[in-house]
Amino acid sequence: MMKALLPAGVMFALITFLVGLNLRPVLAAVGPLFPLLQSTAGLSATQFSLLTTLPVAMMGLAALAGPTLLRHTGAWRGIAIGLFILALAAALRVFSLNALWLIATALLAGAGIGMIQALIPTMIKRDYARSAGTLMSLFSTGIMAGAALAAASAAPAAETVGIHFTLAAAALPAIIALGIWLTGIAQQTVAPTAAAVVLRTTQRAWLLLIFFGIGTAAYTLVLAWLPALYIAAGWSARSSGYLLAGLTLTEVAAGFMVSLLVHRFSDRRPLLMLVLLLLLAGLICLIGWPGEMPVISTLLLGLGIGALFPLSLTVTLDHAATAAEAGKLLARVQGGGYLIAATMPVIAGVVRDRADSLNVAWLIMSAGVIVLLIIATRFRPLNARQ
Repeated sequence: MMKALLPAGVMFALITFLVGLNLRPVLAAVGPLFPLLQSTAGLSATQFSLLTTLPVAMMGLAALAGPTLLRHTGAWRGIAIGLFILALAAALRVFSLNALWLIATALLAGAGIGMIQALIPTMIKRDYARSAGTLMSLFSTGIMAGAALAAASAAPAAETVGIHFTLAAAALPAIIALGIWLTGIAQQTVAPTAAAVVLRTTQRAWLLLIFFGIGTAAYTLVLAWLPALYIAAGWSARSSGYLLAGLTLTEVAAGFMVSLLVHRFSDRRPLLMLVLLLLLAGLICLIGWPGEMPVISTLLLGLGIGALFPLSLTVTLDHAATAAEAGKLLARVQGGGYLIAATMPVIAGVVRDRADSLNVAWLIMSAGVIVLLIIATRFRPLNARQ
């Protein structure tokens, strides 16, 4: 019925947004549950950080395998497999809160998420190249919206149905998304293509990789440790979850703004500079006034991170001329980038175990944003690049 009522492009946009909703709840739900996981599962701050770090690392490894996955499964089937793996990983959490079990399911979930994130951009570039920037922004916005829902509902759900079912709840929407994907998106067979030249220079690929990695590190750091900052300041787990949800909803709003505006900027650098400065200001608030400026820091961080994530993917797509190039380039950038991003939550966990303050982690991240400001000056439009 939906296929008959909606144009194919609109249908694809809606379904990819729905798929994106499922890609962060397994990470976003654990932040507000930090005290409960510490008392129930006996996790230290470093062990707790692994619940974010390891799946993000798996996303990177799965993304690096993107071209191989594309050859062996195709984009449509590979995304379906990724959704199945994600649903299975979440469902398995109902059986145990053992630290090793939680980490194992986090790794499995990261593999599924990584497959989806590596393959959906290939479909976008192949089938909807003219609106690739807008569709990537909508997909990224769906990812952040899913994180917001998980963060807001985690603590209330744990109080109502228990932590086991709360952590396993992400399986249900993933199963629904899988069913809609299988019925709503037509499978297409694409003939193998010759290996494409990803970029004119290897240096440019490395710059894109580092840019995406450091930018995503800000997201993973805030996702894992912002609730703990406010819990340490005296907030309840429920309130800290609502704060993280508010931050993520701000990211969603920023993502939608990017999707509406990005096509007007052939030169992405002004947008990149603006959102990076917003992110840096938010981090400075956390350093100078930890736990004391929740509204201002939430708005600044949310706008900065929320706009930076889709812009990073859009800038990467700008450097690919074909779907084959897009798949290869995004695999490299996301693969290496997520491996970089995976280090930040565990660094913060080590800092948290050794001191009561997370200021060192925020300072490291601030230095990273300054590096991004320098790198962003290099991203001239293709028609202006020699």
